[in-house]
Amino acid sequence: MQLIQGIDYFYLFSATFFVVGLLTPLMRKVAIRTDIVDRPNLAHKTHISPVPYLGGVAIIVGILLVSYGGLILRNRTGIDIWIASSLLLPAAVLGFIGFLDDRKNLPPLPRFIAQTLAGIFTAIFLISTDTIGNPTGITALDAAITIFWVVGITNSINFFDNLDGGAAGAVAATSFGLFLISHDNGQYFLAALSITTFGAMLGFLLWNKSPARIYMGDAGALFLGVLISVLVLRLNPDVEGKFTSFAIPILLLAIPILDTSVAVISRLKRRVSPFQGGRDHLSHRLIRRGFTKRQSAYALWSLSAIFSAIAVSMATTNNDSKFIIGLALSFWIGLFILFITSKDTE
Repeated sequence: MQLIQGIDYFYLFSATFFVVGLLTPLMRKVAIRTDIVDRPNLAHKTHISPVPYLGGVAIIVGILLVSYGGLILRNRTGIDIWIASSLLLPAAVLGFIGFLDDRKNLPPLPRFIAQTLAGIFTAIFLISTDTIGNPTGITALDAAITIFWVVGITNSINFFDNLDGGAAGAVAATSFGLFLISHDNGQYFLAALSITTFGAMLGFLLWNKSPARIYMGDAGALFLGVLISVLVLRLNPDVEGKFTSFAIPILLLAIPILDTSVAVISRLKRRVSPFQGGRDHLSHRLIRRGFTKRQSAYALWSLSAIFSAIAVSMATTNNDSKFIIGLALSFWIGLFILFITSKDTE
C-alpha cells in the first residue's frame, strides 16, 4: 500500500520551495548585518564584491522544518521519526561544522574528521538495520564503501559549490532523479525526502542563480553532501544485476564526481594539495573557454540532468543496461579528457 500520496509530494515540494525561498533573503540580511560574507580575497575566488553566506542555514532549516513537520502532521510513528533523524541529524551536524567554517575558516582536518564520523555512523546504522540499497554481502566491504562514499560525495558537493547556482542545480537534478526512481520502486519515504530536497534547491536558486545574491557556504554544501550521499546509498533500484544497481547511484552524481576527479588529479599533477582551493574546477575551465558564469551553470546543470535522466531510464525501463552504461561511461570519460586537458589555471 502506498504510504504517501501524489498530492503529499506536491505539498512537500511546495512547502520547502516557499520556506527556503522566503528564509534565504532573511538570512542574507542577517549575514550582512553580522558580516558573515565571502570576500574575494583569495586567488581562486571569481566574484568581485563580497557575497553574503548563510544561504545554507535557510536550506537546513527549510528541509528540517518541512520534513519533521510532515511527519508530525501525518502522525507518523517514533520509528519513522528515528529513520528520518538517522538521515537528517548527521547532515545537520555537518551543516553546523560548515557554519563554523563559514565564520572562522576552519582548517581541512576538523571537517574531514566530522565527515568521517558521519560516514562511520551511517555505515553502522545502515548495516545494522539492513537498509543499504546495494549491499555487497560482505559487512566489512559495505562499511568501507559507505564511509568512502559519504566522505567522497560530501567533498564533491562542497568542491562543486564554486559557481553561482552550481551545487544547488546539481543537487536539484540528483534529488529529482532520486525521487522518480524511489517512487517508482515503492521507496516512498526516500521519495519524500528527495522531493523535499528538490524543492529546497529550487527555492534557494531564486537567490543563488547568477548573479548570486547569497551563497550556501560550507554550511549548506556539507549538509547537502551528507544528505544526498546517504539518500543515494539507501536507494534500492528494482533492476537486474549488481552491475546496474551500482551504476545508477554513480550516474546520479556523475558531474560532481567528474568535477572532483578533474580538480584533484590536476592538483596532484601540479603537486598542490587536493584540499587547497583553486581555479581548476569544471566551471573555471568553462569560463576560460569563453562561457559566462550563467552559461557555465546552465552547461553543468544540463550535464547533471542528462546523467540523472540516464539513471532514471535504466531504473524504470527494460532497456539494455550494459549498453546504456557503456555509452554513459564513454560520455563521462570523454568529458574527463576534455576538461583535464584544458588549461588548469589562468
